[in-house]
Amino acid sequence: MAMIRKSKFRHVFGRVGRKEECYEGLKIAKISQDGNFCAVNTKFIAIVVESAGGGVFTVFPLQQTGRVPVGYPKICGHTGPVTDIKWNPFDNNVIASCSDDTTIKLWKIPDSGLAGDLTDWLKDLRGHLKKVGHLEWHPTASDILLSAGSDLMCIVWNIATETMAHLLCLHTDSILSVAWNRDGSLLATTSKDKKIRVIDPRKEAVITQVEGHQGSKASRVIFLDKKRLLTTGFSRLSERQLAIWDIDNMYKPLKLENLDTSSGVMTPYYDFDTKVLFVAGKGDGNIRYYEVVPEAPYIHYLSQYLSSSPQGGLAQMPKKGVNTRKCEIVRFYKLHTMKDVVEPLSMIVPRKSELFQEDLFPPTSGVTSSLSAEEWLGGVNRAPVLTPFEEILPNSSTTGGKTTVKERDACGSGMPDNNSRADPHPLVCRSIPGSIRNIVRLSGMDFQSFLNDRKKQLDDHKSVDGDNKISNQRDDLVKNIFDKYLPVKLDNQKSISINNNYSHLPNGIPKAEEELRKAFVIHANEIKLLRDAIVTKDVRIQELEKELNILRMTKNAVNNARALN
Repeated sequence: MAMIRKSKFRHVFGRVGRKEECYEGLKIAKISQDGNFCAVNTKFIAIVVESAGGGVFTVFPLQQTGRVPVGYPKICGHTGPVTDIKWNPFDNNVIASCSDDTTIKLWKIPDSGLAGDLTDWLKDLRGHLKKVGHLEWHPTASDILLSAGSDLMCIVWNIATETMAHLLCLHTDSILSVAWNRDGSLLATTSKDKKIRVIDPRKEAVITQVEGHQGSKASRVIFLDKKRLLTTGFSRLSERQLAIWDIDNMYKPLKLENLDTSSGVMTPYYDFDTKVLFVAGKGDGNIRYYEVVPEAPYIHYLSQYLSSSPQGGLAQMPKKGVNTRKCEIVRFYKLHTMKDVVEPLSMIVPRKSELFQEDLFPPTSGVTSSLSAEEWLGGVNRAPVLTPFEEILPNSSTTGGKTTVKERDACGSGMPDNNSRADPHPLVCRSIPGSIRNIVRLSGMDFQSFLNDRKKQLDDHKSVDGDNKISNQRDDLVKNIFDKYLPVKLDNQKSISINNNYSHLPNGIPKAEEELRKAFVIHANEIKLLRDAIVTKDVRIQELEKELNILRMTKNAVNNARALN
């Protein structure tokens, strides 16, 4: 009898964002290039759009969901179609783009988004002789960018000096994909000559190469760890394949698996923190996911997300942008091929608790580079800087998070700020339950003032018991919230009462954390019922409009018949 393998990712499922969380009305580019035409970070989403006479793409803040207005500002600077776009991992406001016009341009996006068409680029990199098809930022060094073009060249750019640091003329046919390893010491490529190459970019030499997938269609490559590669491609019989390779022994793959006979080019997406691999084909409606392990068979199939809408591309949110409250380990932004919609797709590990799950969210790569461009070019290798999720404040996720921007700034976002002093009370934010945060937010209170009061309270009671004393003051804190902040004071000194239904509680207004949680759950359920009622009304309105149209058509038909008689 076969034993079922234990895995905490066995029940991962995909959840599509609600309509109000999608982006509609975008004329997404439909050129034949195999790129994704979409890039996302924790602040912005960028999408390549259709245009006449040159390549353009647009950028807007993640919070700006819904229908994109007609004439929304675009980034215009390339004279040919845009083939790839990538955000700088160490600067959320800088994006790189490449084009058929052989140029690479860097753009600086204002924090508030585009106010008008952006035509002034930050950097203009010229060196390729033919169109540039691929861009990859260095994972640990700042100001290092890799580009690959149809001229069979890979170029390592030093962005700070706008110069070519290394020119790699090591390919004999078109380059199909490029990828850095975890510390940026090596890069791997696949090409149309069906070879997989592992390259040391600073030595400008191929370390090892091997015949890869034998099909004529495009293949993709990524690093799983220091010694292993994963590739996707096609067999001679046009079967889609997935393979794992050992860099030290690439004579044959460690694992080769035939998936199906579809025609879409498959792209792998890997989460280094959870070791979960996602494989999506262009034009497919499904996304397969696997768990990668160090020993044979090296990869275990978990499940797949199924959809009737084919995807034209996917953009993966950096790990620091996921919603830990929902146990969201990966979030994609899916470009639809049949309609002009971009929708968020969350991959979730089902857990009953909303508490932080340390096993799902280990320290992840943050926003700080490990070394400078000069250090890396000088031969230094360094692993990425890992930041604990507690410092990143994961509940401030754009999709579904319940912590506001003001709260995140007040509590500290985990990002370095040289102008701010250290918080004398690191437990101030951590000791405040999420239910209290939500009541503060929903009641329109000033969260900064609330935190200042909390700090003062800790100062007054900081003496004997330390953290235990802080915990014992929580009930007093809950009571003081309603005593001081309710009813809410308006600017004109008039007060209003917040009509909260606390009749179900024995003491009226909640006085302790547990009662506060119950009140919050009841209010959340009431909001859900109201939303359902709105949806039902909308459906009924549509039905009545259809009936009205039928009556009008019937009346017109009767009038026409009478006129003929």
